[in-house]
Amino acid sequence: MLDDSSRLPRTFWVGVSLVFGLLGLAFMISFAQMARVHSHQQELHVLGQVTDFTLTNQNNQASTLADLTNHVWVADIIFTRCPGPCPRMTGQMRSVQDQLSANGNTRIVSLTTDPEFDTPAVLKKYGDHYGADFSRWTFLTGTKKEIANLASDSLKLTAVPVKPEDRKQDSDLFIHTTIFVLVDKHARLRGVFETGGEDVDWTNSVEPRLIHAIHQLEKEP
Repeated sequence: MLDDSSRLPRTFWVGVSLVFGLLGLAFMISFAQMARVHSHQQELHVLGQVTDFTLTNQNNQASTLADLTNHVWVADIIFTRCPGPCPRMTGQMRSVQDQLSANGNTRIVSLTTDPEFDTPAVLKKYGDHYGADFSRWTFLTGTKKEIANLASDSLKLTAVPVKPEDRKQDSDLFIHTTIFVLVDKHARLRGVFETGGEDVDWTNSVEPRLIHAIHQLEKEP
């Protein structure tokens, strides 16, 4: 049997218990944080390859896929006379622009589905109205075939003309997708994000999910 002189003070064991308790708490907090991070990770599978294109931007300059090499980019399809979802979508895209990292390489591309009206000058005025940073945000027009080749074939963005007899007003020219699509640095389609069009649920807004996905792709080689 050990005498009192060989016994460790009670305060020592209290201290040891406290240290292990704190370590256990720190581990639990760390584990919870890791689980929370992983639960927000999105599966960004390759959905397709974007083929080369040559269109015309808001400065009346040729714009090609090469201009987006090594850039993550977000794209949508709109038209400037749109009375429905386009103003809301473009406002959302402006919000995305404002949340992009100053040091990031992400770009934004908006295609028009109404090239006969949406000339480069019209697109530039439209972009100015929404506060577009043209160093990052490009508005593209071209022939209907050229636009369709990029929009429908590569980006899965579709637009269908509305028959004159079905129009509620003169500007009801097209029914089109209300999605944002995300493309990686290697011109691969990696994400599709429904904006909600005119009926956006702001409690589940597209921007946080899209910004998170952009950050994921920016970290990829």
